[in-house]
Amino acid sequence: MIKEGDFILLYGGKKAQFLIKYSRKKPFFESHLGKVEFPDEFDFGDVLFTTKKKPLYVLRPTTSDLVFRVKRLTTIMYPKDMGYVILNLGIKSGDRVIEVGSGSGAMTIVLASIVGEEGMVYSFERRKEFLENAAYNVKRAGLHTRVKFILRDVEKEGFGVFDADSAVVDVPEPWSLVEHVKRAIKGGAPVFFLSPNIEQVQKTYKALQEHGFVRMKTVEILEREIRISEGKTRPLERMVSHTGYLTFAHKVNHEE
Repeated sequence: MIKEGDFILLYGGKKAQFLIKYSRKKPFFESHLGKVEFPDEFDFGDVLFTTKKKPLYVLRPTTSDLVFRVKRLTTIMYPKDMGYVILNLGIKSGDRVIEVGSGSGAMTIVLASIVGEEGMVYSFERRKEFLENAAYNVKRAGLHTRVKFILRDVEKEGFGVFDADSAVVDVPEPWSLVEHVKRAIKGGAPVFFLSPNIEQVQKTYKALQEHGFVRMKTVEILEREIRISEGKTRPLERMVSHTGYLTFAHKVNHEE
């Protein structure tokens, strides 16, 4: 049964998807489809009907749903990129992961959902308003006990965290943090850098090479949805194309 504080996705079609946090203090929901009253007991998978007799399906939201609906002060990484990053960093339950910068907390939510109660995400941000917004979004998702938010200019002060299992770097000048990242992660550990343009990637590669990182690669992920219709199935005219270049590398224990 749906409980107090549960996130639910009310689905009335592709253009009518509503993510809400259920509360008995507000036992109804209103939209352009009409008003729906929540029964005393209902569950995921149920169908509720609005005052306009429109169906709303009660669905269990995915992590992607939570990510796309954070309060944004910055751009966020797309799920198409996030999944690839998680797999290539090998993040698992119990890991200690460094993230810099926190942004709007979208990637923080994904990381926290994976490291579990035994792990920890150390999320660094140098702008207070971004940090506070990210912390709000993570707490709203119910994952705040798995994240330590740290207000710090890492380029000047370093991380102050050591032996992390991996690192996620999403800042304008990632090459300036390579030396600090190397000190903060375990030997053999992977690191990821997000860059919107190739010039940033080139500078990051140079820094990685100077600090002895290996197994470097950069990829771009494109996503194209398919319109399914009998006799005329084809790709949609619009797609999620370039969102950033994803660069990966591994630390080895060379002497500086």
